[in-house]
Amino acid sequence: MQILPPLKQDVTSTISLQATQMLSSLPVVSIIMPARNEEQNIRRSVQSLLEQDYTRYEIIVVDDGSTDRTGVILEELQQRHPQGQRLRVLHLEDELPAGWAGKPHAIHCGVQEAKGEWFLFSDADTWHAPNALRSAITQALEEHADLFSLGSEQELPTFWDRVLMPMAFLGIGMLYPPRLVNDPASPVAIANGQYILIRRAVYEQLGGYARPEMRATLLDDRDLAALVKSNHYRLRFVDSSGLLHVHMYHGLSDIWRGWRKNSYLGNRGGIAFVLVQLFGLPMISIVPFLLPLLAKLTRSKRHAGGITAREVAVATGLEWVPLLTYRVWLNQQFHVPWYYALTHPLAGALFEGILGQSTWRVLTRRGVDWRGRQYHDENARNKK
Repeated sequence: MQILPPLKQDVTSTISLQATQMLSSLPVVSIIMPARNEEQNIRRSVQSLLEQDYTRYEIIVVDDGSTDRTGVILEELQQRHPQGQRLRVLHLEDELPAGWAGKPHAIHCGVQEAKGEWFLFSDADTWHAPNALRSAITQALEEHADLFSLGSEQELPTFWDRVLMPMAFLGIGMLYPPRLVNDPASPVAIANGQYILIRRAVYEQLGGYARPEMRATLLDDRDLAALVKSNHYRLRFVDSSGLLHVHMYHGLSDIWRGWRKNSYLGNRGGIAFVLVQLFGLPMISIVPFLLPLLAKLTRSKRHAGGITAREVAVATGLEWVPLLTYRVWLNQQFHVPWYYALTHPLAGALFEGILGQSTWRVLTRRGVDWRGRQYHDENARNKK
């Protein structure tokens, strides 16, 4: 796993007159947030956006056919929050137009109402520090970025969060190394859908999610980044340095469904590479931890020429020490206690199941289910 370059955040707690004048010359940003049944997250997320210290922005939340209290909470924020006048809410019907996936359609509808020179696409499970937008737009302008994305700091309060999420991001980092993502000469592209800041002119020039091949994407962040980069616009992906927090999933079943949606479709290299992963994942996460069992079995077979228990113990140490050392380091990046490294084989077994089921559902045309909707992606089924 490679670490993203840091965001050059402005940590000043007060803004001088000169800084205020500088902010007034910065572009207007339209924050567009799709939300479907997000009553657990929406209040914290939208409230954090309403409290940004960047003055030139608007918030458009697209309530995408929610059947819970999402709409009620948004109405309360509009009426009661001191900055509630910044918030506009679009209410969509549950039924999607033909050929669209939910999130691209919701963002597209929000774009139609936006007034800003930049768009910020964000998710309802994120929390934004007050200076997040100011820091991001300032660095995007300094670096002449066309699409500027922030990596989120993961909130991992539960056992299953701590077991599975570091392993998930290990896989993403291997598939989409940040060094290559930020290299204009490399075709590798990805962004974090929780924070995509893009120039309006670039988005409209490329057609955005209104393009026929983008309307049904279930990997809206990766595919938008790939579209931007393949057309020779500048893509920058950096770490938020703690200015953006997210709690993506709630419970094991939610984690399973969330990564099942993405694990096959998000792979590079097609079915052949997926099969390599299905074989290789147990080899680096489960098999090394079975070596002590092999040592026990060899004790009864030493007379038959099997390897000795001592030899197996040495082999076990050679496997365990670097593997557990790396997993401890990885856990530290996510503020997970060191002893969760011992759950590495459990994480490997669960992700083997997630990837296997994701592959099976796509290849057998059962499709992807998410947020109460069923999607069938024929292009994903046949990807090479």
